[in-house]
Amino acid sequence: MLDTNLKHIESADEWQKFISENENVMICCGRMGPMCTPVYGAMKVLEREYPHVKFADMEFDIPDAHVIRNAPETRGFMGLPFTMYYKNGKVVKATTSIQRKEDIIEILDKEFGK
Repeated sequence: MLDTNLKHIESADEWQKFISENENVMICCGRMGPMCTPVYGAMKVLEREYPHVKFADMEFDIPDAHVIRNAPETRGFMGLPFTMYYKNGKVVKATTSIQRKEDIIEILDKEFGK
């Protein structure tokens, strides 16, 4: 399990339930590496500023992370983390590698509103 203060998604079933029960979702799938931890930190801060968005993490190396690792939207991604944004259970944006807080805000505002 990742050492973050975010909700942890630990299975494909839990992932499916989470994205289907919440209108706006951001899931960061990664490890505790230097490209991933800044994204987790930004998500934790933004969780307070975007109460209409649900934030979670998923460990990249668990078998059930295939739902993100092998998604059509992540085909060709090379750098961790893989970050997925879902609206009503559908992918609206996918990013790879490190993101600054400002980059995440831009996506959240565009896809989910302020």
